[in-house]
Amino acid sequence: MLLLNVLLALAWAALAGAFDLPNLLFGFGVGYVMLFLARGRLGGEGYFARFSRVLRFIGYVLVEIVLANIAVARAVLFTPLDKLRPGIVAVPLDVRSDVEITLLANLITLTPGTLSLDVSEDRSTLFVHAIDVASPEEFRSATKDGFERAVREVSQ
Repeated sequence: MLLLNVLLALAWAALAGAFDLPNLLFGFGVGYVMLFLARGRLGGEGYFARFSRVLRFIGYVLVEIVLANIAVARAVLFTPLDKLRPGIVAVPLDVRSDVEITLLANLITLTPGTLSLDVSEDRSTLFVHAIDVASPEEFRSATKDGFERAVREVSQ
C-alpha cells in the first residue's frame, strides 16, 4: 500500500507538472485519502493502522524533544552547577530486537540532556547519562513509559 501511495503521489506531481516537495506531499495526502476510501476493496487495513501509529510516534518524539530543550535551557540558565545532579541510570529494556533497541537508544541520544552510553551484553539494560537526575527510579519509569512504549507501539 505504501508503494501504491507513493506512485499516486508521483502521478499527482506528474499531472501537476511540478515535482517539488509541497506538491509531492499534497499528492501523497490525496493518494492516502483515496486509498483509505477504497480500503475495503484493496484490503490494506494494516497500512492505515501502521501509518497512523507512525504519525503519532513522530508527533510524540517532536513534543518530547521540544520539552527536553526547554528543560535543558532552564537547567543551564537558572540552576546553579552545584545543584545539578548528573548521573548514569540503568534502564531495563522490554524491547528486544536490534532495531527497537537502536531506535530507543538513538531517540534518547537525540533528546537534549540525555545520552545513551551502552547496552548490556544480554541486551536487557540500556545505560543512559542524564544532565539532571532527581530520582533514578523516576527517570527509569519516564523512559519506559515514554520512549520505550512509543517504540513498542510503532514496531507492532
